[in-house]
Amino acid sequence: MGQSSSTEQGASPELREVQSLVASTGALPSLQKSFPLLSDPQTQSIPLPSLRVWLLLRRQLPLARILGAQRRIHVLRLIDETEESLFRTGKFGRFGGIFVPETLVTCLRMLLSEFNLCMHDPHFQRSSQNQQRPRSGHARQAHGLAKCGGRATGAGQHGVATAAACAKLALKCSIIMGHLDMERQSSNVLLMKHLGAEVKSVQGTLKDATSEAIRKWVGDLERKYYLAGTAVGPHPCPAMVREFQSIIGKETRRQSIQKWGGKPDVLVACVGTDSNALGMFHEFVRDEEVRLIGVEAAGTSIDGETHSATLAKGEIGVYHVAMTLLLQDHEGQIVGPHSVGVGLEYPGVSPELSFLREIGRAEFHTATDEEALDVYALLCRLEDICPALEAAHALAHLGKLCPTLPDGAKVVVNCSGHGDKDIETVFKYQQLKSGKVSDGNNHPKPLQM
Repeated sequence: MGQSSSTEQGASPELREVQSLVASTGALPSLQKSFPLLSDPQTQSIPLPSLRVWLLLRRQLPLARILGAQRRIHVLRLIDETEESLFRTGKFGRFGGIFVPETLVTCLRMLLSEFNLCMHDPHFQRSSQNQQRPRSGHARQAHGLAKCGGRATGAGQHGVATAAACAKLALKCSIIMGHLDMERQSSNVLLMKHLGAEVKSVQGTLKDATSEAIRKWVGDLERKYYLAGTAVGPHPCPAMVREFQSIIGKETRRQSIQKWGGKPDVLVACVGTDSNALGMFHEFVRDEEVRLIGVEAAGTSIDGETHSATLAKGEIGVYHVAMTLLLQDHEGQIVGPHSVGVGLEYPGVSPELSFLREIGRAEFHTATDEEALDVYALLCRLEDICPALEAAHALAHLGKLCPTLPDGAKVVVNCSGHGDKDIETVFKYQQLKSGKVSDGNNHPKPLQM
């Protein structure tokens, strides 16, 4: 048989069917690699007998679908195996664990035991559900407390929640923040103080505050408790935070069924220390037809060092006593993260998200400072909603995501915080962008405030 030739009318019907078959065989990348021209919609002729290739693909397509189904089953099996062994190993695949001195192991085991008892205690569950009942259509997030609560906070959202809970339960509360974050999130600092919390400053940002909070806890294990609000740190802290935050995903499912009669097609959340992302994703992680999309902070440029895109650029290491992906240099030293959303400004990521990325259950993208700031202003104008700059990163990805989705696709974005705390940052950015204020370099960077 001779080769097919180009025509002014475009590709032949046979070639169009071949190209369609190649595009649909996502489970067979080797097949696409063998016939790269067939994957190109601009191709109008092929250097191989089209009928022979067409017949080959027709035979391979059922196999591609079988392999795709097998891969999905394999991912679900990995998730189930991880959940079954989590309380015993403290690991999500190869991530997580307890990299602590022996003196802390007993304390963490006691915490794990109490957490396990609470999760199987009907009285605790009823009490927790009562506290999480929706108020005006919104479910409240839950946090566990004990003795004197001490925690680190970046944007201050969890700090305010902890201060409020400690006030309700008459517990002494100490909040530790980086001095840069205290300057940028002054409204939340004042609110924590109004709620009776002691707010302490350390040099740096969230990563430095977390290190200090862990040191304070280790120094007085009998009287103090490190209250994790982030899905990082030693086991069982990431699992506890995920479990308490899972009210977000449960409420998402409930309202989706109520509104649409079924599950959403896509979930989108910002990624920093991951309490909000896992709080939404965990409920749907076994629903393979639901896409899970996390959006990291690309800062001023993901190609440089002024970003917090750990899943995109990080390497495996141990930080804050757990194994996960980290921003680090060639010597293994931590690279300082950057984001206009201070709650995303962390050099690591939760062990569970590292695991979900590795097995392909969740996908991750990035949004820059500028994109997040512009979306903040846009949402304020169009919807009368001021999102936190952290959540604005997730919202910014919609401009890239939505054009790729079919009509009628149901997308839920976790707007994980209010933006009142970020008004000053956004205003300074807008002044800088309009040229009314100059930073000396003609660059819109309202970041070091």
